[in-house]
Amino acid sequence: MKSSEPATIVEQAARPLSAAVIGTGFIGEIHSRSVRAAGGRLTAVAASTPERSKEAAQRLGAERIVGSPEELAAADDIDVVHVCTPNRFHADYVRAALESGKHVICEKPLATDPGTAAELTELAASKGLTATVPFVYRFYPTVRHARDRVARGDLGAIRLLHGTYLQDWMSEPQDWSWRVDPELNGPSRAFADIGSHWCDLVEFISGHRITSVMARLRTALEERFVAENAAAFSSGDGQGQTHRVTTEDLGILVFETDGGATGSAVISQISPGRKNRLWLELDGEAAALVFDQEHPEELWLGRRDAATVVPRGSMLMSEDTARFDVVPAGHPQGYRDCFDAFVADTYAAIRGESPDGLPTFEDGARSAVIVAAVVESSRTERWVEVPS
Repeated sequence: MKSSEPATIVEQAARPLSAAVIGTGFIGEIHSRSVRAAGGRLTAVAASTPERSKEAAQRLGAERIVGSPEELAAADDIDVVHVCTPNRFHADYVRAALESGKHVICEKPLATDPGTAAELTELAASKGLTATVPFVYRFYPTVRHARDRVARGDLGAIRLLHGTYLQDWMSEPQDWSWRVDPELNGPSRAFADIGSHWCDLVEFISGHRITSVMARLRTALEERFVAENAAAFSSGDGQGQTHRVTTEDLGILVFETDGGATGSAVISQISPGRKNRLWLELDGEAAALVFDQEHPEELWLGRRDAATVVPRGSMLMSEDTARFDVVPAGHPQGYRDCFDAFVADTYAAIRGESPDGLPTFEDGARSAVIVAAVVESSRTERWVEVPS
């Protein structure tokens, strides 16, 4: 089989899928573990330097390393490429993989501008390839149950969508990440990084689409100490050179939807004590629902005369959530379980199945459009329409 000719579904079903993971930091390691959990084979990895690639291959148990998009494209024994690099390099690796007939999982953002995201989405479709983006919070059983309740009309017409996504890992001047640099990260940091997850999740659960936004983005720490090669979510020693910061630390968003709802969200990476508080509420005419990612084993369901906590594994949970229950109720599931489920569903799609709720490049392109609208609204201090 030539590298420009993707394996048929029959060929791929007859053997474990072979994966390459490009970028081996925090998120690349999670991808690597999920490859194996999905029954795949970790054939190759690539890091930022040959030395780091060799170390990562040994640490993650990969068979070999690859050094460039061109080498990756020429590899005949790779079925799917996981792109986990800094944002700037996403498009080059995704394009090379798709052009050579390989399926792709690309970390968000799919691209740092809507035009490139749309181009990559169209390329994947034209090649008939599976191409997905890890909006993995969709894979909590409680999220699927919330979505089912909305779809069957338990909440009535949704009037208000609101919530927060708060972190603290960038709350001090010595906190550093490559994401601070717009050349590597793109024009938006906090909103593109975590606000994108919040928007995807609220649209996924509610079925509404954000149609217009009013946003205010703010850089609270205008200078940071550079900590070269800092690991994700770690701090430097505050002894390096200072760097002028232009990407935002926080954002406040007000929006309207095509379903007639109004919404708001507060996004921050500088909220002390908040590690990963992705929290959202859907208020309908008959009931309200709350999902809290830091307490994902339960949903809060509110009505005028009562409020109920629905735990994962309850008889009240939807039957469709059962396939996401990987351990008995009372044994907490978490982020890695969601990631495993996402990769497993992507691999199932590669084999010809149609998993419900799988986030594809279309969702990645949708996210790029929303982020661009938020940045434009903050820049111009006006309402901005979000293209459908």
